[in-house]
Parts: sequence; structure tokens; C-alpha cells
Amino acid sequence: MGVSEEKPLVQVGGKPVIERVLDSLLNAKRVDSVVVAVSESTPRTAVFASRFPVNVVETPGNGYIEDMQFLVKQLKLGKVLTVAADIPLITAEVVDEIVERYECCGKPALAVVAPLETKLRLGLGLEYSFDVAGKTVVPVGINAIDGRRIDEGELEQDIFVLDMVEVAVNINTIDELRLAERLVAKPEN
Repeated sequence: MGVSEEKPLVQVGGKPVIERVLDSLLNAKRVDSVVVAVSESTPRTAVFASRFPVNVVETPGNGYIEDMQFLVKQLKLGKVLTVAADIPLITAEVVDEIVERYECCGKPALAVVAPLETKLRLGLGLEYSFDVAGKTVVPVGINAIDGRRIDEGELEQDIFVLDMVEVAVNINTIDELRLAERLVAKPEN
């Protein structure tokens, strides 16, 4: 992003983006505990996250998927919801809706996606899209998985299309940061 701060600590509306995500997870009714994955690249994030009632675990820093697999195995986790630290508008209610969908879907994995048209309408960039039931969608950085099956390779998954600004906005560029700032200042209805 070209900022000097660790990405999870970038401020949105006067709060680090990770604080916004943690507040939502900690206030969700369907989340039992929260683990924050950090690496040697995010030492200040580790210190910041330790102020919250969460488990902060250092991962090898080999990449998002690899580090999540490491964490699931290390902690012997069962049901796991992964939420990227750069989704500043997510709410506890949306988290609960995602967990409920995962628990009801009957599949070992769930991927949350947003419609491409929503991302484009917001002026957001994207790196990857695919089609689901004739609609082009974009992954948002939220997934659920049965941690007991982490070593099975690619699992059958449910795709949960959420046409919500709360999940569509993640911060990867300065323009996306500016959009998040505007939306926090004046939420879209």
C-alpha cells in the first residue's frame, strides 16, 4: 500500500483496522474464541492484539493459506472462521450470519464472496473473480472450514454470496483506504 505502518494497524475512522475486525468478532454471538495470527513481519500488530481477550499466535509467515493451515494444526482447531484483518466495515451481525450459514450448509468449507458489480460500483479493485450460478463474484477474505479436515486438500465448499458493503470493502490500496474512511464517516444505507 505504500504506508509505513503494518497493514492491520492502518487507521480507519481513528481506529486500527484490526481493532474494527476484532470488535466485530468479539461481539459476535456465534464466535467462541478469537485467535490472531501474526508473523515476524507484524510485531507491532502482535503487541496491539495482545490488549484484547484473544490468543495471539506467531505463524511462520509463509503466506495466508499456509499460515492458516499451520495455526489450525498447531491449535487443533475444529470449526474455524478466518477473517482477514483488512475488512474494516464487518459487523458482529454479519459475522453471526456467516457462521450460521456455515453451520447449516452441510459442507466442510465455506467461502464468502461479493458480487463483482458491487465491488465495481464502489470503485474497488480486484485480483480474482469467478462465476457462481451465472453471477461473477469476488472472494472477500472470509472463509470457514472444518479444521479436522485441514490435511485433505481442496474440500467441497459452499459459496455464500453477500451483496453487502460490510464484506465487499477490504483495504489493499490507498484508494480503498480512502473509501473505507468515507464509509465509516457516513455509512452507506
